Formats: sequence, C-alpha cells, structure tokens
Amino acid sequence: MKQTPVQKVIEMMNEMMAKGQAEKMKEMGTFNIYKEWVSDKTQTTGFEIKTLKAQIEEQTAAAEKADADVADLTEKIAELDGLIGGWEADQKAATDVRNGEHAEFLKVQQDYSESLDAIDKAIVVLESQSASTPQAEMLLQKMAAKSVGMQRVLAAFLQMKNQEPGTQHAAALIEESSRSQEEQDQDQLGAPSVAAYEFQSGGIVEMLEKLKKKFKGELSSVEEAEANSAHAYDLEMLHLGDSIEAAKSDRAQKAEVNAKRAADSAEAKGLIASAKADLAETEKFLADMKATFKAKTAAFNENQKVRQEELDAIAKAIEIISSPSVAGNAETYLPGLVQKQKAVSLLQVSRSSHRVKVTDNVIKFLEKHAAAIGSKNLAQAAERMRFDPFAKVIDMIKNLITKLEEEAAAEAGHKAWCDEQLKENKLKRDKKTAEVASLTAEVDKLTGQIASYAKELEELAAAQAALAKAMKEATEFRGTEKEENMKTIKDAKEAQDAVNQALVILKEFYAKQGAFLQAAQVPEMAAYKGMGGAKKGVVGMLEVILSDFARLEAETTADENQAQSEYDQFMSDSKADAKAKHDEEFKKGLLKDKKEHELRGKKADLEGTQKELDAALEYYASLKPQCLEVHVSYEERAKKRQEEIEALKQAYEMLSQYKR
Repeated sequence: MKQTPVQKVIEMMNEMMAKGQAEKMKEMGTFNIYKEWVSDKTQTTGFEIKTLKAQIEEQTAAAEKADADVADLTEKIAELDGLIGGWEADQKAATDVRNGEHAEFLKVQQDYSESLDAIDKAIVVLESQSASTPQAEMLLQKMAAKSVGMQRVLAAFLQMKNQEPGTQHAAALIEESSRSQEEQDQDQLGAPSVAAYEFQSGGIVEMLEKLKKKFKGELSSVEEAEANSAHAYDLEMLHLGDSIEAAKSDRAQKAEVNAKRAADSAEAKGLIASAKADLAETEKFLADMKATFKAKTAAFNENQKVRQEELDAIAKAIEIISSPSVAGNAETYLPGLVQKQKAVSLLQVSRSSHRVKVTDNVIKFLEKHAAAIGSKNLAQAAERMRFDPFAKVIDMIKNLITKLEEEAAAEAGHKAWCDEQLKENKLKRDKKTAEVASLTAEVDKLTGQIASYAKELEELAAAQAALAKAMKEATEFRGTEKEENMKTIKDAKEAQDAVNQALVILKEFYAKQGAFLQAAQVPEMAAYKGMGGAKKGVVGMLEVILSDFARLEAETTADENQAQSEYDQFMSDSKADAKAKHDEEFKKGLLKDKKEHELRGKKADLEGTQKELDAALEYYASLKPQCLEVHVSYEERAKKRQEEIEALKQAYEMLSQYKR
C-alpha cells in the first residue's frame, strides 16, 4: 500500500530532524575540538608567559646584582686607587726625608772627618816640639784660621777649657781667635808675646786626644743613627712596595671582575629586552585568541540555540501531524500503507482498556522524550511496550535503567582514561615533533655545510691540479725556450767571431793593397786602385751583419733573462698559491670530516626520535576510534543518557503505580 501525503510529510520532517540533529552534533564536535585546542593553547601560552616573566625576573635580578657588583667593585677600585696614591705619596715623602737625612749625615760626617783630621795634624805638630811651648794655643789659633775643621776643633777645645781652671785665659784666647790673621801676624812679629799658658803643650795634646775620642764617639753615633735610619727607610719602602703591589694586583683582579660583571649586566639587559618583546607578543596572541574564542563561543551558542529551536519546532510539528486528528484522518481518507500503530492495536485487543490506556500513555511519554532528545533507547522501549506483556515491560524498563546507569559509569571511566591518554600522547607528540623538526633542521644544515665543503674541496683540488699542470707546462716551455735562446746566443756569438775575423782579414788586406799602390806607381800606366766600391760594400755589409748579430745576442739575452725572471716569479707565486690551497683543503677536509661525524650522530638521534614520534602517532591513531571519532560529545551523551534514565524512571513510576 502506498503512503499517504501526511505520512510522507512526517517522514520528511523526521529526516529533517535527523539531519538537523546530526549537523548540530557535528557543529558541537567541531566546536569542542576548537575549544580543546584553545584550552591547550591557553595553558601552553600561559606557561610560556609564566616562563618569560620568570626569565625577566631572573634576568632583572641578575642585572641588578651585576650592577650592584659593578658599583661595589668601582667603589673598591676607587678606594684601592686612593690607597695606592697615598702609599706612593708616602714613598715619595719618605724618600725626600731620607735624602735630606742622608745629605745632612754626609755633611755631619764630613765635618767630623775634617775635625778628626785637623786634630791629628795638630797633635803631630805639637808632638814634634819636644820642649814646652807657650805659643801652642797660638799655633792652634793659626791652624784654625786656615782650616774649617780646625775651627770646630778650636771651638770644642775652648769649650772643654771653660770646664777646667784658668777660664780667664780661655776668654783671652777666644778674643784672640776672633782677631784677624793680619793682626795676629803683626803681634807675632813685633808685639810682646802673649802670656804663656801655665800648662805645657803635653796637656794640650792630652786635651786634643780627648776631643778626638769624643768626636770619634759622636761620629760613630751619627753613623749608627744613619744606618738605623737607612734600615728603617728600607723596611718602610719594602712594606709600602709590598702594599702597593698587593693593592695593584687586587685592583687588577677587581677591574677584570668589574668588566666581566658589566658584560654580564649588558647581556642580562639584552635578554630582558628580548624576553619583554616575546612576552608582549605572546600576551597579545593570548588576548587575540581569547577574544576570537569568545566571539566564536557566542556564535556557537547562538547557532546551537537556533538549531535546538528548529528541532523543537520540527518535533512539535511532527507531534501535531502525528496526532489522530491529522494522521487518523489521513489514514481514513488517504490510502496508504497499513500503519504500524494499527497492527499494534490489533495485538492488544485482548488487554484491558485501563492497562492499554496506561501503556499508551507511557508509550506516548517515552516517544515524546525520545523525539525530544533523539534517544534510540527510549524509542525502542516504547516500541517494545506495544508488544511485551505489562509485567515484562516493567522489568524491561528496570533493566534498561540499570544498563544505562552501568553504561554511564563505564563511559565516565573510559572518558577519564581517554582524557589522560590523549593529554599524555599530545604532550609526547608535540615534544617529539619539535625534536624531529629541530633535528631535521640540524641534519639539513649539516648536509648543506658538508655539500658546501665538498664543493669547495673539489674546487680546491681542481685548482691545485690546474696549478700543477700550468707549472709543468711552464717548466717544459721554459726548458724549450731556454734551449732555443741559448742556441741563438751561441750562434750569434760564433757568427760575430767569424764576422770579426773576416773584417780583420779584409781590412788588413785592403789597407795593405792601398799602401802598395801608393808606394810603387809605374809612369804612363793607370794605377789599379782595387775594387773600391766593392770593398766598401763588403766591409759595410759585414759591419751591418756584425751589428745585427750583436743586437740579436743582446735582445735574445735580454729576452732570456726576462723570461727566466717571469718563470721564477710564476713558479714562486704558483707554489705559494698551491701550498695555500693545500692547507685550506686540509683544513676544510678536517671540517668536513667533523661535520660528517656530527651528521651521523644527528641522523641517529633523528631516527630514534622519529621512531618515538611514529609510535606516539600510531598510539594516537588507535585512540581516535575509541576517544575522538564519536558523533556526540561525552557531555552531550551523558546528558542524553541521564535524560533517558529520568524518562525511564518516570515511566517505571507510572507503571509501578498502576501495578500497585
């Protein structure tokens, strides 16, 4: 039997319902994948931002620490410079004092030496006079007038005498010593003699001996003081020198560390700038992604709302059209297939009207919720209720509720397992993909470098071969050219010798013939002058030939010298160039070997990493059918299953109430 138009409309709307639900679920799946990507990317970007901020903080701390170290070291270097300058000033001051002390010592030493020398001379003079001499003191005064050292001796002598009896006479001596030498000489020549000192000259000598001993002691003290001062100066200079050297060494170390820390600060600040730029770019990317996600989420929610409203409208329309007022009339007035509901009603004729009514209400309730949430389980339950006994229907609903709850629990566990496995697998795939990309880039780079080195080695080998060939050809050509030039020079010399010999013979002959003709001429007979023209022509030609051979020798010799010089220069340049190319070939060969060794290692690493990535991809492919390739998301399935359970529970409650 044919379908009625109403049935066709219902079938069409059911198809629209199914298509709408499929598109809604497809859109939901696409959005969930996008949502998961946004979630993963947000988490990854968040980690990147956190890492960049931590890096900025770390590098900022490093830069601040480096700047603090630079400031501290600069201050310490300045302190060391101050100490070094102070110690060097102390060295200079100590040296100036020491030089002054030493100069003063030399002066005092000279004074004492002159005084001791004067005492020795005075003692010698006084001891040379055996008798008493009243003039002894006058003699000392005369010696003092001539010697600076004796003046100091006389002053010390008079001071010593002031401590002995006869001080009046000492005062007279002092007054006498202050008189001029001229006045003293006049007194000695004509004036009355000075009253004689009561002591003998031996007493004066004894006093001079005491003075000598005293001066020697004082000189020894001065020399000892000088030695002590010199020793103290040396110790001080040693101490200052050691301090300066240690300070300079410390300063050099601090200056080196200071420069390094300044470089560390600059490097850290460069990393900070780079990290800040990356952070700004990453934060912008995250903000843009969130804004885009927000807009797409709003659009998705609006689409889902519209789709659901459309599905609700279609469901309502189906419900209306399926009502007896439409479908029943269609069945009556429109020929078509025998309705399944009619067959069902015939099978239930034997049931009581009340039970049938309750069952029909439950069936309608389940069909309504099955249509609302698109549940096959509810639709199948409603379908079975049309044929199963009443008691069996209750057990069927009860078992179905238990089954759905068990499925929900199992699917929740499976969902947790899938989430964990997918997350771990994604992290591993991302990591291994990055490693494969990095290793592939390194392999490509090394392969390019090796190819470049191989090409350069080929070019160097070809260049060396070309140089060797050119040098061989140049040597062969030079040998042939030299042989030809030497033969030409030899032939030119031999020709010149032969021409010279011919010229000598001809010139001697023509000279002799001319003399004979001039000496013996016969009267009335024409004098034979010889072949004058021929003579001049032959000699002239020979002279031209001689000059030609000479020029040939000179030019060939010059050409040979120039060719040899050019050959020597070419060989020298070529050998140097060949050696340079050989050295370069050796170095590039070593570099090529090194890169090939690195390439083998990288290829091995790449092969192992690729295997790990392939294994992760293979595992991901096995996870997709279980965890990803589903028509409805887990949340939607859980919600739908819960609605199914709630509907079944309500149906169960309705049936249970009737049973009671």
